Amino acid sequence: MNRTKSKAFFTSNTMILVYVILAFSVVVALRQPAFLSPATPINLCRAGLFTFCFALCEMLVMITGGIDVSFPAIGCVSMYVPMVLYDRGILPDNGLYFVLVALLCGLIFGLLNGVLVSYLRIPSLIATLATSSIASGFLAFAFGVKDLTAMPTAFTKIYEMNLVTYTDPASGLSYPLTVLIFVPVVLAVVMALILRYTMGGRGLYAMGGNLSAARIVGFPVRRLQFTTYIVSGLITSLTAVMYVILMHNASTTALMGNEMLVIAACVVGGCSLSGGKGTIGGVLLGTLLITLVQNHLNMLGIDTRWQTLAVGIVLLFGVLMTSLQAGRGKGRV
Repeated sequence: MNRTKSKAFFTSNTMILVYVILAFSVVVALRQPAFLSPATPINLCRAGLFTFCFALCEMLVMITGGIDVSFPAIGCVSMYVPMVLYDRGILPDNGLYFVLVALLCGLIFGLLNGVLVSYLRIPSLIATLATSSIASGFLAFAFGVKDLTAMPTAFTKIYEMNLVTYTDPASGLSYPLTVLIFVPVVLAVVMALILRYTMGGRGLYAMGGNLSAARIVGFPVRRLQFTTYIVSGLITSLTAVMYVILMHNASTTALMGNEMLVIAACVVGGCSLSGGKGTIGGVLLGTLLITLVQNHLNMLGIDTRWQTLAVGIVLLFGVLMTSLQAGRGKGRV
């Protein structure tokens, strides 16, 4: 029995991801020893910060059996509307007001997604695609494509707050690790506890496994589904605020086009496209692999124009792993 459990553990989706990440890292390190510098984990944290936060939102929706493609557009609205209000002097020089307006934008579009999916029974992909079009169209019509850089003073102070800063002795370049890294850490811990130890978390998995059965058992399916999209909208808007702080910039298209990356991180991390599966640890590893591939292909001498192809291959790899794991599970049954 112990041998069976050990074999299942070492051949699980999570461990296969670990093997792939280690293998990729070894290959890059052999090609470029600079990869072993302390700057690498700092850069990975900064590069994967937004992807991981968005992946947490996507994971919640995928567990329920849905797909959300609206988070980039919701994020753009959540960052651009408060920036416009601040730029025009409507909002005071106070970061709290900025965050509240951003959260309000995320809440509005989360409510819209929730109503479309849970009450009007529109398929999640179609509903969120419509929401994405509404959000991006609203921004383009109302504000054009002008980039904004002015932001509250408090955000500049947060930008300058770092947990640690590594200075490369050879180049003299500094690599700071922002304190905002605590945001996805806290979100991940809270979500993991909710998913594992609450009836609501169990209900999400039950919905993804079999929606009708979850309703018969007594889970408040409609309310859980509705809440999921609200939470996703709020986390998306919070991520958009972090983007403004770290990038010192907001535009109407800044986050657009990230859907495939985030979905790939979730699928590679073990989330099932049919619902009912997904863990925080798996999504973290999926995000790490995607970020490694995105940011270190050039160290292998591969042109960065091949990034999209590489991400597509990683996505296919994740789908195949999920299918094989599901097939093995049915075989055991």
